[in-house]
Amino acid sequence: MEPVMVISILGSAILLLLLIGAPLKPLRWTGQLLIRLSIGALLLFFLNTAGASYDIHVPINAATVFISGLLGLPGLASLAAIQYFIVG
Repeated sequence: MEPVMVISILGSAILLLLLIGAPLKPLRWTGQLLIRLSIGALLLFFLNTAGASYDIHVPINAATVFISGLLGLPGLASLAAIQYFIVG
């Protein structure tokens, strides 16, 4: 799929969950987790796009999306630092 299509699907899913919400608490927690994971994946995508000139490429997989989604910008910064300084 095209990256624009993936981003638009994720964005519309996030917008739909934010506008409608989930009526039950477990569904609400699941929706919030999915929103955080989607935002984490988008942040990784933008990091890879912006970090191309600095030779920073963090793979987008379940572990990195989970870290960046739940920890936010500090998690993303730690992933970039690990990639740049340790991995190489």
